Amino acid sequence: MAFLRSRLALLVLAIGILVVLGVPAASLYFEYSAGESCARCHEIRSEHSSWQTSSHRAVACGACHGEILTFDPGFHLGNARRLVQHIRGAYRDPIRLRTMDVNAMVGRCQKCHQQEAAQWQNGPHGLTYETVFLDAKHNRSRLLMDDCLRCHGMFFEGGIRELVAPLNTEGPWKLLPASLVHQPAIPCLTCHAIHRSGNQLHKDDDANAKSAGREELYRPSLGFFDRRERANFSVALLPLPVMFDFGRPVKISPDPRQSLCYQCHAPLATMEVHSGDDRTPVGVHEGLSCLVCHQKHGQHTRASCSTCHPRLSNCGLDVEKMDTTFASTKSPHNIHFVKCLDCHPKGIPKKRSASARPHSL
Repeated sequence: MAFLRSRLALLVLAIGILVVLGVPAASLYFEYSAGESCARCHEIRSEHSSWQTSSHRAVACGACHGEILTFDPGFHLGNARRLVQHIRGAYRDPIRLRTMDVNAMVGRCQKCHQQEAAQWQNGPHGLTYETVFLDAKHNRSRLLMDDCLRCHGMFFEGGIRELVAPLNTEGPWKLLPASLVHQPAIPCLTCHAIHRSGNQLHKDDDANAKSAGREELYRPSLGFFDRRERANFSVALLPLPVMFDFGRPVKISPDPRQSLCYQCHAPLATMEVHSGDDRTPVGVHEGLSCLVCHQKHGQHTRASCSTCHPRLSNCGLDVEKMDTTFASTKSPHNIHFVKCLDCHPKGIPKKRSASARPHSL
């Protein structure tokens, strides 16, 4: 009996060693064959095919998904788990990245896109799960619900009950997966699909430089990740809404990038400007695109006025010192909605000629 137990223990040990060595060996073969070997498995084939025509096709798979020499045990355990799923036929088709997989990719994106990552991290979209879901002021005024995850934490696998407790307006609140406290709630893959078909980005020389009318408006990766569909939709497929200001149709910039903004900064079902989370500009700024004032990744607007305006306005005043929310957040004149009549209720003064305006050194 003891002999059989020792033989069984040796067999289990041998199987364990084969598994431990087999997973890194498979990963190593995958890395040096540019994914061709693993792509023979149909659950990966579609992703591999789309990567081959994407703007990241010159980037090795391991650069984004982890390499064999990583010291992260989660990477190797994940490979072992996927290997078992493949053998058992219990895989998902197509493969879905988990929350921690998506968060791990943020650091890998940053290796190449350092400036964009720094802007994102220091902007309003770089907030963490802790910042969003443990905000006492917000949680006391509004009850957390599953719809919060549509824009904040869209890659979280569960519902709001698996993320935050308690679900009331009294608190104190805590994140149930403690590992998410400092993780980004709006990671890169929220607005970018890495495998989407597109040309590689390169710097044009003077001989082949494109004119302004032929410059690329947005990268092919730009799109919105829909939590319900578990898929990323290109901005080319996202519509711009028809908006109204007390029944009057509002002029909206045709900039297609705005369709991405509207997925979260959306109006109510009435499609009335300023309702819900809408920030569609009307008044003096009607027709402007979101990206005219808001920096792409950081969303900073410090230089937005000087981009379009001279130092002095038609009134002879410095536009950056006017009574708007640009100068002070306490101003009653929101920069998105301000009209000339807000400051000139008795009538808009006529435009001054250049010679009549005060001059400054």
